Amino acid sequence: LKRSAWLATAPRRLNSGLPVNIGVLFVPQQEAWVVERMGKFHRILEPGLNFLIPLLDRIRYVQSLKEIVINVPEQSAVTLDNVTLQIDGVLYLRVMDPYKASYGVEDPEYAVTQLAQTTMRSELGKLSLDRVFRERESLNANIVDAINQASDCWGIRCLRYEIKDIHVPPRVKESMQMQVEAERRKRATVLESEGTRESAINVAEGQKQAQILASEAEKAEQINKAAGREANAMLVKARAKAEAIQLLAAALAQQHGSAAASLSVAEQYVNAFSKLAKDSNTLLLPANTGDVTNMVAQALGIYTTLTKPQAVKTQDEMSPAREDPQPPATEVLKAEQASSS
Repeated sequence: LKRSAWLATAPRRLNSGLPVNIGVLFVPQQEAWVVERMGKFHRILEPGLNFLIPLLDRIRYVQSLKEIVINVPEQSAVTLDNVTLQIDGVLYLRVMDPYKASYGVEDPEYAVTQLAQTTMRSELGKLSLDRVFRERESLNANIVDAINQASDCWGIRCLRYEIKDIHVPPRVKESMQMQVEAERRKRATVLESEGTRESAINVAEGQKQAQILASEAEKAEQINKAAGREANAMLVKARAKAEAIQLLAAALAQQHGSAAASLSVAEQYVNAFSKLAKDSNTLLLPANTGDVTNMVAQALGIYTTLTKPQAVKTQDEMSPAREDPQPPATEVLKAEQASSS
């Protein structure tokens, strides 16, 4: 039991404490033992019970098939904008082919570590400082692809690579902090200005709407007031005009009303003729301008012609018992001419 337990605890790395061939061997799970017969590769022992020939067969390498985690030491790298960075990482790999891992390279872990460091420096040299922080995932993927292309002949598969820490020089770090602070102040200023603008726009819109509503209300009020005043004024004027027409009609219907109307028309004609020269210097006058009697007679003739149908209708409607008929228009005209002369 002690001997089997000693055989089961095989070391993980290459030539340190390899198992001794006693003929019957038990290989642990997730391990591959590389056997050489008389110095030449013979076979790879699978996990479980295995039989070997003592003295002829020898266990030369023990490879672990588990995922291996390797710390990549910190190293310096120069970016595209000439900034020196101190960067380290973690490498995750697995042995896919124990034969290639045993005979393809002397020390697989050391070879992969060196390859990861050189690839990291090469990839960082293609990026600027700002892009290094923004594109860490793409940087990790590029490093993994480069390692897999080179380690395919070693029987090792790189699963992933992660950057742990990126150390920036103190001056660059201070400038980056100043840049971040300036960017934050800029954002705060922009946000404050946008808030002020939105506030001013809202206040202006509110004042505009208030003025529009106030003007519309004032307009409606003025329209209502004007409509009320004009309506009342029109009603008052219409009533006054109706009363005046009724009084005039009543006056014309009385005795000698037509003569009085004729006299009023003649006076208005003379007054209008006297104002002709006040508004314009160009006048068209009749040939008998000095004959005032003829002009008055002409005006009375026009009025008599206009009022003749009304006078005839009024006489037809009058009662036959009336004894004092209205004097004819010719006599009235002669009397007015005599009075005017």
